[in-house]
Amino acid sequence: MKRTFREIILTFSLCLIATFGFTQSKEIQIEFLGNCGLYLTDGTTNIYTDFPYKSGAHGYMEFDESELDSIKDNSIFIFTHKHSDHYSKKNLKKVIREKGGTKYGVSNISELEKLNNTLNDFEIKAFKTKHKVFGINFRHYSYLITWHGKKIYLSGDTTNPETIGKVKNIDLAFIPYWLYENAKEQNIEIDADEIGIYHLHPLQIEPAEKFFKEKENEHPLTEKGKIITIEL
Repeated sequence: MKRTFREIILTFSLCLIATFGFTQSKEIQIEFLGNCGLYLTDGTTNIYTDFPYKSGAHGYMEFDESELDSIKDNSIFIFTHKHSDHYSKKNLKKVIREKGGTKYGVSNISELEKLNNTLNDFEIKAFKTKHKVFGINFRHYSYLITWHGKKIYLSGDTTNPETIGKVKNIDLAFIPYWLYENAKEQNIEIDADEIGIYHLHPLQIEPAEKFFKEKENEHPLTEKGKIITIEL
């Protein structure tokens, strides 16, 4: 049966409306996994940052080994550095052996930045940032992810707020409490719509919840599994 020009235009218009509605409903979803561990997804690409780490390392957050089974196949794993509360060679080896995936971090930053050419509407910029423990400087990177036009900053363990202070119009920044305090003391503004305070030690959780209770856009990440969404 032949379709009239009017019917064709109507069908085409309905398709455009459906497509537009789908686009508007898309989002980036971020799940807090503990310490500086995050799971980020736009529904197509799956990214894990500073996870898996060693459960309970240095007295920080624990996780059940079954959580490793829930990691998505062929994911991207990005690490700020290799301290055990951020990175576990044993756990990561197990996950990649069973589920595939690619690891990026201090040893292959140039390869990490090539993701800009392979992922859809995605860019990552690595900043070499200071992380000193007992007078020793460890190789450490912070990251700015720009994904579908949204800026997500991951500070990791760095104590120096100068780097994040130079980044403007951040949609969501993840920083530890000590970086938050250092920025305040040095009068460095963190230009972010929302700030997630992560890597809290269990003894810091209750004080942090009280301190940030009245803050509108600064939130302590105290419960594993918390979901944050960024509307696109």
